[in-house]
Amino acid sequence: MTHSPIRSGLRLAALLTAGSCATTQQPVPQPASECCTATIRVTVPEGTGPVYLAGSLPDLGPWRPDGRAMAGAGSERMVRVTAPSGTQLEYKFTLGSWDREALGPGGIAPPNHRLLIAGNVEAAHVVAGFKKGQREYLADWRGSGVLGRLVVWMDVKSSFLGPTRHVVIWLPPGYDSAATTRYPVLYMHDGQNLFDPRIAFTGVDWGVDEAVVRLMQRGTIPPVIVVGVWNSIERGTEYSPWHRAGAYARFLVEELMPRVNAEFRTMTGPENTAVMGSSMGGLVSFYLVTHHPDVFGACGCMSTHLPLSEAVAARSFQGMVPVATPDTVPYIIRDIEAGLRVPRGARYWFDYGSQGLDSAYVATHDTVRAWLLRQNLVEGKDFVVRRYEGATHNEASWRARLADPLTFLFGKRASSP
Repeated sequence: MTHSPIRSGLRLAALLTAGSCATTQQPVPQPASECCTATIRVTVPEGTGPVYLAGSLPDLGPWRPDGRAMAGAGSERMVRVTAPSGTQLEYKFTLGSWDREALGPGGIAPPNHRLLIAGNVEAAHVVAGFKKGQREYLADWRGSGVLGRLVVWMDVKSSFLGPTRHVVIWLPPGYDSAATTRYPVLYMHDGQNLFDPRIAFTGVDWGVDEAVVRLMQRGTIPPVIVVGVWNSIERGTEYSPWHRAGAYARFLVEELMPRVNAEFRTMTGPENTAVMGSSMGGLVSFYLVTHHPDVFGACGCMSTHLPLSEAVAARSFQGMVPVATPDTVPYIIRDIEAGLRVPRGARYWFDYGSQGLDSAYVATHDTVRAWLLRQNLVEGKDFVVRRYEGATHNEASWRARLADPLTFLFGKRASSP
């Protein structure tokens, strides 16, 4: 699986599943300025190839899937890393890429392992296996337990973007038997995380199919077609409105959407077309509605990385150095101050959690809310900015509240917050 530096650096996961890791920590008190050693051991199936430690330390990328090769060629592997005393290390094991990360009980990728480096410490793990190649999972899409039907387009090319990417089209239950019915469409980014926990970033998918079906059965929203566009290795810059989102938009509008509309019974026009994503995917969703309102009428922007600035981009986008001197002022604030306007009829959903990275999103979301109000948009009808207590920056949190933005995008419009 491909991850951008921003997404990969945000692995804010829960503690280890009980029984999946035996950790022994016998801290040897040392001054904070001195380095301490963490020895990490793992038992893997016989015949496993090179195993790598990926994690949050700078020396590991951070979060490069091939961050540090582990010593050993049999079932026992080992690696030592150093860090200042007091460092909280988060890590995973891979075969060198995110689509081949270690699996936990039930064949699902577990949360990050965590180890407090308070002196010299050790941790031991047992890995039953590693993820299969993505193509095997996609060929067996029914094995994900998805409701409805998935159509998979492999290695979709673009004249505007370098890397190819997979695209999955989810058709709701009843699509095949309703030969004349047409459906509104939701385009979603990071498409590998939407339907299949075997592929999803943290082993937890968004459960888009379950959420849509529940809302359909309640009569809250109509049946919807969902187009999940997988990210690429250039996710950061492709999703950034201030870097290459324009090229990504051309791919969607000029290449992908015509193909989707030709092959499926879609309803077209901005009133029937919405877009949704999280983190950087929230930024590009905001961009698409704001700059292409003739195509996308509403967006769901979850845990949107609004604080993105030149300085953050310079640190986060490998190979991308902004032309100006790095600045800590978020791009979105500079755009608002420069006179950015909301297109007529555009509708926006913004949300964020109270924990982890999301806890740093308060100020920029307040700025966006004030900007929308100044343009006479009605809160609760034309836009929502909502904080979720206890939620953080991961798939489990987005899954838990997905029904809310889906209802805003496709349900009856509310008249009050």
